[in-house]
Amino acid sequence: MKIGTRALILLAIVASLVSFTKFSHCESTTWATPDQYIHACYSDLPTLFGERGMIDNKWPYASDTKSVEYPVLTGLVMYATSFVARSPISYFNFNALLLALLFIAVVVLARKIKPEYSYLVAVAPAMIASLYINWDLWAIATMMVAIYWFDRKAYLYSSIALAVSISTKFLPIFLLLPILFILWRMNQMRQLVKYCLTTSAIWLAINLPFALTTPTGWWRFYKLNMDRQADWGSLWLAFNQLGLELSNLNYLALLLLLIGLTSFVIFLFELRHTPSLASVAFIVLAIVMMASKVYSPQYVLWLTPLAVIALTNKKDLHAFWIWQGAETLYHVAIWQHLALFTGAHFGLQQGGYATISLIRIAATAYLAATLVKRALEARNTQGSLFDLLFEASKPYP
Repeated sequence: MKIGTRALILLAIVASLVSFTKFSHCESTTWATPDQYIHACYSDLPTLFGERGMIDNKWPYASDTKSVEYPVLTGLVMYATSFVARSPISYFNFNALLLALLFIAVVVLARKIKPEYSYLVAVAPAMIASLYINWDLWAIATMMVAIYWFDRKAYLYSSIALAVSISTKFLPIFLLLPILFILWRMNQMRQLVKYCLTTSAIWLAINLPFALTTPTGWWRFYKLNMDRQADWGSLWLAFNQLGLELSNLNYLALLLLLIGLTSFVIFLFELRHTPSLASVAFIVLAIVMMASKVYSPQYVLWLTPLAVIALTNKKDLHAFWIWQGAETLYHVAIWQHLALFTGAHFGLQQGGYATISLIRIAATAYLAATLVKRALEARNTQGSLFDLLFEASKPYP
């Protein structure tokens, strides 16, 4: 179903307002706990305004222990917007306005990439429920720009946009894996090297001033992610909550990630035609998030537009809606569990939260598997990587 650009923008505006209505309840209670969890209106925007010194217009990476836990461009957004705010409420409202504009831009970009399914971004319930949790839409919008330009072979612009996105939130770095495969498959080795060098140079140009002047504050984001234990929403925390205690978590998470990415590479080699970046970006980021030690509620903002631009057949819409249903269920579950965890009289117990976390992960895997199955319908019949790996070792007659 194709929708005109104006109608789609109107739909995105309505979705933004619906989401703002959900979050605005907390303004009346100034995000008091556990009320902000009971009503699922928690947001990092007002919370970090005070906790990270934005209320006093402090430089976001000046402190060794209280620097913002985001890459540098997100930190700059947090810092710059603090100068137009006098309170957590005004800080939230101004940032929410910018995030709404970014959401509309993401919807429009999805239409440019996949016009027949772009309306799904604007009506996806889990997307609407999560718009104003934090600043991730800044990175998501630039990631979508990088994908759009890459698939139109504007590689220089794409590499710049990707570097900006990685400097805003680190997740898009994993898109380099399909990007390198696509350029290699197209026999554009010179372009491959140029793309990597440009992305690296732009990332360094953005990050070096911070790394050299406030190294500890700049490094805090990366250190927190490396030192993180099993955290909310992850496979690993669900196992722990269900009584399966796992040691050496960093190694297990890395091992699962490597298995997933290796499987993804094998899948790419199985394709007869060179895929577009839009068609495989969801799969690689879904793998990363399923293996991760944390799944923050706003991560659905990353996956929803990527899932939409990966769809190629109406028969796969059921998988999208099953996944959205599971994500919406998880959105309710995480806040109700945190409500109980922070002193509410009612909430979701540990076992229920762990079960719903696993349901969400299973639904994500199901959507990824559906997209993989659809892509493999055009399988490489001239000999596949599976043949190379598993058939070549057979004895000769």
